[in-house]
Amino acid sequence: MKTDPKRGEIRLVDLGYVAKVRPCLVLNIPIDDCDRAITSIIPHTTQLRDSRFEVPVKTPYLKPGAFNAQGINTIPNVKLIRKLGTLDRPQLEAVEQAVRLWLDLQ
Repeated sequence: MKTDPKRGEIRLVDLGYVAKVRPCLVLNIPIDDCDRAITSIIPHTTQLRDSRFEVPVKTPYLKPGAFNAQGINTIPNVKLIRKLGTLDRPQLEAVEQAVRLWLDLQ
């Protein structure tokens, strides 16, 4: 039985052949029955570029790396493989701040 993704969860996601399967942060709010079954995500990367849009987060279930706010994407829920964990509030807020910077939503 699949559960709907929740904001702040880290999910393993199939991003296709080129982008591969990788951990991603769920960013959107819960959907209603009449909404599309899609999820907005921020991918985690281990290939760092020292960008202001990369947010390093330490958890026991992620390799050293960062969430890449420039990689924001929306995917069908069927691409979500499984839940790995959930970020705490300060970690989520750090990623949200990088997304606001990237999208100029200050």
